[in-house]
Amino acid sequence: MRRLTEERTASVPSAWMALSVRYGRAVARACDLGVALVVLAAANYYDGAYDLLLGALMALCLLARRRHPGTVMAVVLALGVAQLLLYDLPDPPLASAPAAYDVAVLFAMMSVVHHSRTTWMPYAAGAAVLLATAAGTVGAPTLGIEPFVDLEALGVYWGLTLTVWLTAFALHTRRLYAESQTARAWHAEREQEQRIRLAATRERAEIARELHDVVAHSLAVMILQADGAGSVLRKSPDMAESALKTIAATGRDAIDDMHRIVRVLREGNQDSGGSDPGAPDSAADGSPRRLITLDEIEVVAERARTAGLTVDVSVEVGEGRLAPAEEMTAFRIVQECLTNVLRHAGAGAGVDIRLEEEHGTLLIGVVDDGAGTLAGRGVGGHSGGNGLVGMRERVELVGGSFEAGPRLGSGWHVRASIPTRTR
Repeated sequence: MRRLTEERTASVPSAWMALSVRYGRAVARACDLGVALVVLAAANYYDGAYDLLLGALMALCLLARRRHPGTVMAVVLALGVAQLLLYDLPDPPLASAPAAYDVAVLFAMMSVVHHSRTTWMPYAAGAAVLLATAAGTVGAPTLGIEPFVDLEALGVYWGLTLTVWLTAFALHTRRLYAESQTARAWHAEREQEQRIRLAATRERAEIARELHDVVAHSLAVMILQADGAGSVLRKSPDMAESALKTIAATGRDAIDDMHRIVRVLREGNQDSGGSDPGAPDSAADGSPRRLITLDEIEVVAERARTAGLTVDVSVEVGEGRLAPAEEMTAFRIVQECLTNVLRHAGAGAGVDIRLEEEHGTLLIGVVDDGAGTLAGRGVGGHSGGNGLVGMRERVELVGGSFEAGPRLGSGWHVRASIPTRTR
């Protein structure tokens, strides 16, 4: 549970991150405005009748280059064609070509390469600019447009175009990488939250199993002992006294177990967490926690005998062969089985308990003959089956197998196999 508590300290986006995003957007808008002003100032340098108008239209288009890069690129190229026609066809020319404000074409191409969401648009934009500059070396004789770019100037234009394109493509790759990292971080945070929810669910299930095992068994024993003490109180005071002592001892052990669970919750160190459940570490008040081992099976078996069951226990497990978690799991399964026999069969039933460890597997078998005085009725009404669910979850949690069901004739059997650790 301590590990779970640490995981719950999830990173929360801070106000600084939101501020940096707003600051980045403001810087981007300022850059767009600066680029537009540069193009406009370059157009104002020329004396053609339409130079300033063409430059202003190009600058205005560049303000939208981040949201609509493809459209801006197409409009700027169209304005460049209009500039060429106004330069070559009228006499005198109404526009200058090439002109410094044609740098808007490179800015538009850079926007397509950097901001486009399709894979083919960057290459199409670069090819369009290269072909447009190459067309300037041959002109359009059928339209009366003479070449206006020589081979030396073409080399300069192509070199500049390729440099801008490669720079924009590098920025585009970096942006995609940053977006992928952001998406990965977002998914990792979602997965962490999901793991926290699953861990919390497993934690609640483990606590519910512990509470069920402790309370159900203790109450079943105490109810039967109290009934027996009441029936023999006048006839056999000694038997009644023994039953009351068993009730008191069972209640004390139940309270100890409840205190252990509460301490685990309070300290954030659940049995199924980072340490073995039942490990003999110290509690918050400095006292050692109650260590649950296979020896406890004989204790609960003796209480079941005093409640009227005939219990035969055989434990063939070497000393130190099991980890504390495995011993607790085995004990809880046997405890729940005895609880079920007390509830559904009652006094007079016979129970056979077998535990043995072979080839790295702990085998648990509990069989009752169903011959008790309460067979078919049960103590405390109908059972919802939570005990069987809890036992199955315990076994499957450690990678084992579980089987339970009625026997032929009468009675019930429970079989479980748990893989053991190498000690």
